[in-house]
Amino acid sequence: MKLIKGVRVKPLKVISDERGRLFEMLRRDDALFRKFGQVYCTTVTVGIVKGWHYHKKQTDNFVCVSGMIKLVAYDARPGSPTRGAVNEFCIGIHNPLLVQIPPGVYHGFKGISHPEAVVINMPDEPYHHGRPDEFRVDPNQNEIPYDWHQVDR
Repeated sequence: MKLIKGVRVKPLKVISDERGRLFEMLRRDDALFRKFGQVYCTTVTVGIVKGWHYHKKQTDNFVCVSGMIKLVAYDARPGSPTRGAVNEFCIGIHNPLLVQIPPGVYHGFKGISHPEAVVINMPDEPYHHGRPDEFRVDPNQNEIPYDWHQVDR
């Protein structure tokens, strides 16, 4: 899959032993680290879609730490060399990845494990409750060439 310009993926090294497992998600000395905004945790129920939206300033760094999600990105940026491209990533306990989504790229995710998946996001900007940098469209009624109901691409 050709990645959308600015989308980056970091495989996560899982270290496990008889006590459990550990993996680092994002370090300030990582090549893809920009700056710190905040860290938050969200959950998604199996079959539910959280999306679509994009940010004008914020870069997101998603890791699914429990269960599995299908994270999808769509490049609608005018002048982008990958305008019109769709990237799809199944991430979580069976495929530990960090997926970085740059400003201007629509994204969302769908829970694909029962009963839910747990997602950590480490955006490079804090959420501004009074003026959020979040621009949404309906998950199913929009111009994005992606069907959340499909099983495979």
